[in-house]
Order: sequence, then C-alpha cells, then structure tokens
Amino acid sequence: MLCRIEFKNLIVTLFTSVFFCISYSQEAEIFSPDSLKLELKAIEVKSTIKIDGVLEESAWSEAPKSPSFTQVDPIQKAKPSQDTDVKVLFDDKFLYFGIFCRDTLGKSAIRATDFKRDFDHTTHDLININFDAFNSERNAMSFAVNPYGVQRDYLSFDALYYDIEWDAIWQVRTSITENGWIAEIAIPWKTIRYPNFDIENQQWGIQIYRNRRIINEISAFSPFPQTYPSARMEYAGILRDIRPPPPSKTNIRIQPYIVTSLEKYSSSDSSEDWENSDFKTGGEIKWAVSSNDVLDLTFNTDFAQADVDRQINNTSRFTVFFPERRQFFLENASLFGINVNRRSSDEGAIHIQPFFSRRIGLDEENRPIPIVAGARFVHNSSKTNYGGIAIRQKGDSLTSATNFFVGRYSKNFGKQNRVGGLLTIKNQTEESNITATVDGFFRFGEEHSLNTLVSYSKDSGSDEKGISAIAQYYYNSNKWTGWWTQSIITKNYNPEMGFISRQDVIGTTPGIIRNFRGENLPFKKWIRAFEPSVAAQFYHQASTGDLIERIFIANPFYLNLQNGGYIGYGLNSNYQNLKESFIPLNIEIAPGEYDYLRHFVLASTDPSKKISVSGFMEWGNYFNGDLSLFDVTFKFVPIPHISLSARFNRNDFSNVGIDQISKKVDLYSFEGRFAINPRIRLAGIYQKNSENDLENINMRFSWEYKPMSYIYLVYNERSFFENPQLSRLEQQGIFKVSYVKQF
Repeated sequence: MLCRIEFKNLIVTLFTSVFFCISYSQEAEIFSPDSLKLELKAIEVKSTIKIDGVLEESAWSEAPKSPSFTQVDPIQKAKPSQDTDVKVLFDDKFLYFGIFCRDTLGKSAIRATDFKRDFDHTTHDLININFDAFNSERNAMSFAVNPYGVQRDYLSFDALYYDIEWDAIWQVRTSITENGWIAEIAIPWKTIRYPNFDIENQQWGIQIYRNRRIINEISAFSPFPQTYPSARMEYAGILRDIRPPPPSKTNIRIQPYIVTSLEKYSSSDSSEDWENSDFKTGGEIKWAVSSNDVLDLTFNTDFAQADVDRQINNTSRFTVFFPERRQFFLENASLFGINVNRRSSDEGAIHIQPFFSRRIGLDEENRPIPIVAGARFVHNSSKTNYGGIAIRQKGDSLTSATNFFVGRYSKNFGKQNRVGGLLTIKNQTEESNITATVDGFFRFGEEHSLNTLVSYSKDSGSDEKGISAIAQYYYNSNKWTGWWTQSIITKNYNPEMGFISRQDVIGTTPGIIRNFRGENLPFKKWIRAFEPSVAAQFYHQASTGDLIERIFIANPFYLNLQNGGYIGYGLNSNYQNLKESFIPLNIEIAPGEYDYLRHFVLASTDPSKKISVSGFMEWGNYFNGDLSLFDVTFKFVPIPHISLSARFNRNDFSNVGIDQISKKVDLYSFEGRFAINPRIRLAGIYQKNSENDLENINMRFSWEYKPMSYIYLVYNERSFFENPQLSRLEQQGIFKVSYVKQF
C-alpha cells in the first residue's frame, strides 16, 4: 500500500509541475501564418484532357508549376528529400491537377497497404489537396490519392471535425515510373462548392501536402507547424486565376437502387426455424440548391453495403461506443454529431454526444429497423451553419413507428470561434424524448482552445429531466499537449437520440504530454520523438458527491519511431468504489472499495511495410483478483491488391469477482481485402468469441462500374449459443445495384 501511495504522490507532483510549465514555455516552432501567401496559378485549356495518369497533352507542359514544397515533418521548414510538382488547368466542366511526385528510388519507394477507399493516410504514399473556396480559413474540401489511384475524400471544419465518409464524384488515374509517380485528377465544378462571385478571376485558399511514406516525410505547398493538420487553412496558399462557371441551378444527383435478399434463421430447436426473401427498391436524391445549401432525400433507405461492427470484449465500466458506418448518416456527421472530448482514446474519458445517428434504424441489438423515408437539409457558409434531419422509421412487434428530428445551428465569429445549438426530438405513440443542447468552440491564439457543451433532456412519459455538460481546455504545440476536461452527467439525463458513456457522474480528467524531438534525441536514425505523459481521472457520483473512481496514469516511456512505429510502457493506479455490482464478461464483482495497480506496454512495427505487427499487453490486479490482457494484430500485404490481417485478443482472469472465477476469454479475428483495381474489391471478416461461441462472418464484393455507382454482393452469418442447450444460426445473402446520375 505504501508503494501505491508514493506512486500517486509522484504522479500528482509530475502532473502539477508539467502543467504549470505550459504556461511559461515559449514555442518558437509554432509560427504564425505568413501574410504573403504562396501562389499557384491555373490556366484555362481549350483542348481535351484525357485522364490517364500520363500528362502528355501540350497544355500540361505550358502550365506553370508550383513553388517548391517545404518539409513539415520530421524537420519543420527544411527542404524535402524529393521534389513535388503541381500544375493546374481548367475548362468549363473540370478543374484539373497534374502532380508529379518525384522519387529517385522509383517504384521501390512506393508504400500502399490496401485499395480501400478512404484509406489510412498514415500508411500510404499520397498527395492531398485541400480547397477553401470561400476563403473562410476555417473549412476545407479535401481530395487525396495514392500511387495506385485509390481515392480518399473528406470535409473538414475548423480542423477539428471531419466528414471522413463524404464521397464525391471525381476522376483520377495514376502511373508509376522509375522517376516517381504521377497523379492526373479531374474534379467536376459541380462537385466543388464555391461562391458565385461576379468577377473574372477567382482566388481560393489551397493547401497541398505529400506523404513520402518510405521515410515517413510530410511536405507541403504552403508550410504549417508539424503538430497541426493540413486542414488548418489559415496556413494555406492561394490558387489564383480560376474562372469556374456560375454554380449550376440544377446540380442534382440521383442514386436509385434495387436490392434482393434471402434470410434464413435456424436453431437446434427446429420449431423456431424460418426463411424469408425480400425485394425492394429505393434511393437517394442530392440537390445542391446553391453553393451553400444541400438537400438530401432518402426513400426505403438501405445499408446493405455498410461495414460491420467488430466484436469487443469490454472489461471497463464504460459503455462501448460503436461508430456509425452507414453512408447516409456519415455525411455531414460533423455538423450534427457534436461532442467535445479530444482525448476520447482514453479508456475512462467521459463521452457525451447529444445526437448519435445509430439510434435511428437500429434496435438495441444493432439489428436493422426499416426506414421509410428521410430528409436532410444543410447550409454551410463562412459565418453560419445550420441544418435539419427528419426520419420516419417503421414499427415492429415490440416498438411503434417512430419519427426522429434533429435541428442544428451554429454561428462563426472572430478568427476561429463558434457557438451553436442542437435540438433532437424522438416521437412515438407512447411518449416523446426531447434533448436541447448549446455548445461553443473558442480558439485563443494558435495553441489554446476551449470546447464546451451543455445539454438538457426530458421524457414526456415519465417526466424525467436531466442535464449534462462538458468543457475541455486544450493546449497543443510542437513540444506540449495538455488538456483539462470537466464534465457532469446527472442520473436522469437520457438523450434517446444520443450517446453517453455512463450516468450520474462528475468527471475531472487532466493530462500532459511532453514531445521531445530533433537534435537532442539519441539514435535519431530510428527515433523521431520521445513523448512521456501523465494523466489523471477523477469520477464522483453526481447524486451523492462520493468519489467512485480514481485513476492515475503514468507513461514515462513512449517512443515514436522514424518509420511510423512506436513502443511504450506505462502504469496506472486504480481506485474503484462500486456502488452496485459490476459484471464484465459474465463475472460478477461485488459492491465495495478496490485499490490496485496495473502495467501496460504497447508497440508497433512500421505499419506501411508488407509485414507489420502491433500489440498491447496489460497486467496486474483487477478489483479483488488479477487480469492479464493481451492483444496482437499481424498484417501481411504481399502486394497492395491483397491485404490480410489476423488479430488475437485474450482476457485472462484469475480469482476475480464474488465467485473467485479464473478463466480465459479469447477473441479471434481474420480479415482480408482483395482488389483487382480501386473499383473492383472483395472484403471479408471472420470473428469468433470463446465466451459464448459467437461467430460472425461478413463477405462483401463491390464493383464501382461507373463513378459512385455500385454492384454489391454481401453475405452475413452469425452463430452462437443462447444457452448450453440452444444454438442459433442466422444467415443473410444480399444483392444490390445502385446507379448515380448527376444533372
């Protein structure tokens, strides 16, 4: 016990001293945006440009190339190891980019780990273009491509919220040569949102960055601090002399679909067996009413192509957050799905999200509930953002039909400040649930920010009312990252269209990371950064004020490696005051006070190589017993067209809980991705959980036969034992065809 007290005192001392150092540290490396912006000139072309990744048309040789790129990471403002040339053309239909990523190592330098659209940008060579057509210096529309022509596109807001799953219509082809790789890109004017300025030549904010993955080097057209994302558009340069046509008044995209499915349910009790086939049609309409306004309509909404959830064995006291994977709800999720905590990877971090779209169209076991129709309207501009979603969901034998509504408004002011409000209404025959939220984001200079929200909920049936609130101060520079988060969720706060990790709690979660980089590090050939950290988490019961949980976390050894891998060690001291029993993985732990110490290590090899391994191990006391956790992922990418991975997770309990249970719970996962090219792909995943013999299989073939038009073949299987005597098997086959036409 004395060791634990000394450990806690050490953490408190370290945390306090490091936190106050932030206030007095001077950061020469965090530079302000240059008042003289770098410029990239576009020229108009009258001849036809063939998108083939070759750049053989004469117009490309006549176009001026970009200024030299500047290194961002690992050596800020240094000359890149290889040059990057960017040229821009346009005509009345497209904005064209011809980009030559020079590399003296040729094809041997190329890194790409799969052909998945919206690929992991940290493991691929890529070129990324960010547009700020409204010159707000806050928002960006981004298009990225790797050397094999795989696309990645997303929307960014204040470099804080991202719509990663936003998919646009654009064309790209690439070629790889002995001198590097070339990307030829054509973006339709109808895809880009831009103002209808009545001037001959427009100027837009633009940022372009390149990741040369073999040495993990980031370089950019316009320099920005290495700790910031490229979407910090106040650091962007200028794309000048473009003349886009007036925004089309009939910019409409329709996407009808047909889907047929066969479902089969069987069990060891044959009286429960059934089989069902179905055929339905539906679709979506996207109408860009203006440069700022977009209306989406959906009918008989279908999500057959959505990626499946991965199984998780949860041993914490917090509810697991499963991300949204359905395309209709992913688009513009950053506007409606507001939340505050930027350190959400911390196991104990409070999560408050007043609107969470997975509450629509899914039951409590995440099984689909049919959606009859829905509409979403969004307005985005440099000053105001607002929108609304209305959804009608069918009823079933357990739940009546439901109407969902969410409304959002936010106002930008100053350089990068924002205040807003959110309203959600879930209406059923029996009752209604209403949640009202106000939120704000404030940036004080380059390094400091404050993110807040306050939310109120009310149930008409029970007349229960509750509130939640969270505020996070965040500091971010090249040397320091620090945060202090304060939150509260009352016992009766119940956002039925939202997500909270727990109720009846007050949370205080500060933390500090020190980032040592550059010349002072030993073994600079292998080590990029040394990042020790300390953090603390205090949780009190909101209704009583009692301390119910306290965690001190020290991570004295954490190395970011030059190749993108990492290795670290840490330990945490836990105090748990259970007010009621807690049942992780079917082990009941009695109410009471528990005080224990745990250790952890984590490591990863270079994730961009053909063979990579990452893992996490944790061991020590766990409530009244012991728990060892082991998680390792092995990935094999013989060629970018084939990506295979296997994951093993084990929780080994020893004398835990009321019954002093000792057992091992294993979770196995196998995943494969196969691609002929970026448009024809097959993906599959298999998972097995030893706790209940639950097996999941998901196979998904997709063919993008024209831009954003797909043919899907999907197979799902789920088998498990409901009890030792009763086994169940659920099987589903789906065939879906969608077609996109833009007017």
